[in-house]
Amino acid sequence: MILGVNPYLILPLISLFFVLVFGGLSLLRHEGLSNQLALEVLVLTGLVLLLSWGLGVIINPIFFLILVYLVSMRARLLVDVANPLSVRGKHQIAESLFRLALRLRPDAVARSIVLINYGVTHQRQGKFKEAIEVLEEVLSAKPSGTLGPKYEAACRYNLGLAYLRAGEERKAVGEFNEVIDLMPGSLHAVGARTALRKRGEAKTKTKPAGLSQKEDV
Repeated sequence: MILGVNPYLILPLISLFFVLVFGGLSLLRHEGLSNQLALEVLVLTGLVLLLSWGLGVIINPIFFLILVYLVSMRARLLVDVANPLSVRGKHQIAESLFRLALRLRPDAVARSIVLINYGVTHQRQGKFKEAIEVLEEVLSAKPSGTLGPKYEAACRYNLGLAYLRAGEERKAVGEFNEVIDLMPGSLHAVGARTALRKRGEAKTKTKPAGLSQKEDV
């Protein structure tokens, strides 16, 4: 026993703490609670307890916490590995990691994170049609309450860029304005305003003399 606590009770307490912390963070980010994450942690805790009891071995609580983190955050961790590879131009490896993350059946929020970054990787390669399809899929999850403002802003901004580069300017303008309304002080909003300003300047330069300089965006 540790400090008079039954060692077989320590692991469930760690699990409860983990779920409460990450559940609380999700609520703060307006993403809603992940029932899948809670269920996965519960099942993992049960399996580890059975293994510990069957072998007569007390599992180190720190090792268990690391295990819970790796299993529940598996998709996000793969995204963290894939993104730097994509930035350095190793897109094929990054895409393989994104596909692996999706095959690992992450919860709704983690899936959205994977898809957003997958779409950005498509965009970096000039595959704008593919980027649009992936990012639109993310936004389709919004009504279910699984996409927080931070990720929605990121998704809409990158979708706007993909639309712009694909020649669908009106759709791009709509997404940029959505970003500004959603999170006006964010870096994505700054990028959206910059994109709108550049578009306005380009339109002004191409207008024939004598026409109004007003641009409706």
